[in-house]
Amino acid sequence: MTKEISKAPEISTLGELKKSGYTSRSIKDEIRSNLIERIRSGQPAFEGVWGYENTVIPQLEQALLSRHHINLLGLRGQAKTRLARLMVGLLDEWMPELAGSEIHDDPLKPISRYARDLIAAEGDKTEIAWVHRSERFYEKLATPDVTVADLIGDVDPIKAANLKLSYADDRVVHFGMIPRANRCIFTINELPDLQSRIQVALFNILEEGDVQIRGFKVRLPLDLQFVFTANPEDYTNRGSIVTPLKDRIGSQILTHYPEDIPTARKITEQEAALDTHQLSGIRIPEVARNLLEQISFEARNSEYVDSKSGVSARTSITALENLVSTAERRMLRNGDTETTVRLTDFLGVIPAITGKIELVYEGEQEGADSVAQLLIEDAVKTVFADHFPEIKKLEHKDAESPYDGIVQWFFEGDGLELDDDLADGAYRDALDSVRPLEDLLREYQPDVDPADRYFMKEVILWGLVNYQKLSKKRFSEGYRFGDLYGSYIRGL
Repeated sequence: MTKEISKAPEISTLGELKKSGYTSRSIKDEIRSNLIERIRSGQPAFEGVWGYENTVIPQLEQALLSRHHINLLGLRGQAKTRLARLMVGLLDEWMPELAGSEIHDDPLKPISRYARDLIAAEGDKTEIAWVHRSERFYEKLATPDVTVADLIGDVDPIKAANLKLSYADDRVVHFGMIPRANRCIFTINELPDLQSRIQVALFNILEEGDVQIRGFKVRLPLDLQFVFTANPEDYTNRGSIVTPLKDRIGSQILTHYPEDIPTARKITEQEAALDTHQLSGIRIPEVARNLLEQISFEARNSEYVDSKSGVSARTSITALENLVSTAERRMLRNGDTETTVRLTDFLGVIPAITGKIELVYEGEQEGADSVAQLLIEDAVKTVFADHFPEIKKLEHKDAESPYDGIVQWFFEGDGLELDDDLADGAYRDALDSVRPLEDLLREYQPDVDPADRYFMKEVILWGLVNYQKLSKKRFSEGYRFGDLYGSYIRGL
């Protein structure tokens, strides 16, 4: 829920601002002061970011207390840009500036020629404007086509013509994004993609505040909080951060992916775009939510996926949206008003997976769809092992197993077919027909919610397939589960 914006102060002139007792301070001191208040009061400085409580956020707070420019280094989908945007909450709600200033001039410490001339002409009657903190965040994606003129500025021929000034006059300068972000937070995403000569142009801005434009040495002591983001992969594949620039960035903080399933679930459930109708009409079993997150964990350790590229948290977010939509489509086709997610619905998350992972050569040979299905099956295998007795790779042929009843049922029967769009009643009847499934659940998972029992039955079937106790075949409209050898023996 967004916080309401309070009314801007009624101070409208420089004289009124002086009488109010307002004192100027740098943006870094402003952030530091507000952060100190947050820490003392026990309020979170970066709300809605999960998994960084004991790693990234303490380092980030230390860097801000140290008044450092910051570089957030990590793989894609690790909330780097979100952290930068959340820093806006550490700014004062309203900031005064000279009305009409292109670079947010501080009324008490003007730095532009426009501001100084205006105050000299109007004195305490100089008009003041107020800027809300939500407007004090500037962001630029570093791409190879970014120029010095974009970031720093350039001579503006049209301005020179309109003002009838020569190019030797500094009033013909058109300011770039960085001067216009004076007294604001300025974020450059994917910094290594910025050409080296452009990175060099940032040296003096970070350290001394000198801006040189086409031979003009315009002394502008800019007041900015820089936040850079970078991906380690970029250092080898596309570019690098030049050493002098790295030296001028006070703190480099390493981000990471969620370290456990509960944290990953918090992120996914917070970010997934699901409306109230979907949330009220479609039940998602707890095991299904864990299974969904496990897919990303399996991908990050898969031999088919490029680990240097990373597996973004957006993989799980879009996969959850696809999973719910798959169940919703089935529900609509059957004319129902509510349903529960099934394991067969996970076929619908494959497009979300294939669009988010980078494959190595072996993965390309397998094919993106095949790798996605393997990741789902590996995730099922992990979840199955967390809930049911271990199946050893090497077992004595006469050794008893908790799964013997299920295997025997399939050996003696004709198997089980689960269509993708099977109505809920027919779906439950089909799984109930395999009586040993209920016996196994009652013994090893007696506390499972009744509404989730059918999903758990599917987990058992898929798990036994992954451990080569049963077979699973995909046909055009669903899956068929059967025994490994019984049908062949009966055929003989």
